[in-house]
Amino acid sequence: MESAILNRFHGLDHLRALAITLVFFFHYFIISGGEPAWLPDVARFGWTGVDLFFVLSGFLIASGLFEEIVSKKELSFKKFFLKRFFRIIPAYLVTVAIYFLFPVFREKESLPPLWKFLTFTQNLGLDLKNTGTFSHAWSLCVEEHFYLIFPVLLIIIHRFSKIKLGIWILVLLFVFGFFIRNYAYQSLYLPNLNNPDGWMYWYKFVYYPTYSRLDGLLIGVGLAALFRFKSVLWGKIQRFGNGLLLLSLLVIASGFYLCDDQQTFWASVFGFPLLAIGFGLMVAGAVSQGSVLYKTNSRVTSLIASLSYSIYLTHKGVIHITQSLLQDFQLNQNVVLICCIISSLLAAFLLHIAVEKPFIRLRKQMVG
Repeated sequence: MESAILNRFHGLDHLRALAITLVFFFHYFIISGGEPAWLPDVARFGWTGVDLFFVLSGFLIASGLFEEIVSKKELSFKKFFLKRFFRIIPAYLVTVAIYFLFPVFREKESLPPLWKFLTFTQNLGLDLKNTGTFSHAWSLCVEEHFYLIFPVLLIIIHRFSKIKLGIWILVLLFVFGFFIRNYAYQSLYLPNLNNPDGWMYWYKFVYYPTYSRLDGLLIGVGLAALFRFKSVLWGKIQRFGNGLLLLSLLVIASGFYLCDDQQTFWASVFGFPLLAIGFGLMVAGAVSQGSVLYKTNSRVTSLIASLSYSIYLTHKGVIHITQSLLQDFQLNQNVVLICCIISSLLAAFLLHIAVEKPFIRLRKQMVG
């Protein structure tokens, strides 16, 4: 289903390419120490690429499950889990193995315990200062928790024909995010603010935990419900695809303004949902037939989109290795950046061809 949607909607390819580009430049900025000189202004909000990924993931996963309901097919958690397993786990485990077996790949000195990566609990209590290597796997933990809970809830709701209950659960979980982030900010972060590493507690208790980062996934699920179950309303909305894209830019710009300093109260409690709404509007525009993103097919963004998962897994380690290999040549920092982009694409292509594609073919043979 995921591939079917992506093939039908070129706009989603553009957004996946945008998301991984944002993330790449943000992490390059951190690893390189801010060079080249123009990079900080471009990369400072690159962390929001993960929020876009969350909305896309919620939309794609929920759309596939909702389509089965519309088609009167039986929802199967086993089938769903196997599909997710073959899509996500093999490339992830290969990357984890590389990090643990080859220390040269590590962008920082220390890794969390292996069991945290294997149980997808690395984002809970993550110590960014002391065990910050492969820290970007935190978002995979959030998504795996979503993949575990959402289909089970949907199967129960569908079996007992409690669709209205499902809507209320969606709304309550979204509202819950405000309260839990407020608690985490006031009770877990602020009391530690004066510690030498007080900044770390914001990431530990506000930014990384699953309970704080459900907004994008929930917006994606809500958008998928509108797309699958309210076809008449959706038909009216999608006529304004370009308008949705423009509106999304305004909302996202407001989110950027609010999150100029991420660790303020307003950014911590209201920033994530505001960005999620903005990216939700962007996804809605991208899948609207009248929008420029829907109508535009680009081989470049399609390629980057197909490699986005492998890029996400490996890019920090590849950037670190590439910079280490080039440090004695005294190259211009723009040249170093270009070399890192090329090496990251090549590494991702290798992982995609050697691991992702074979397991996707195996998935089709086993579960369709």
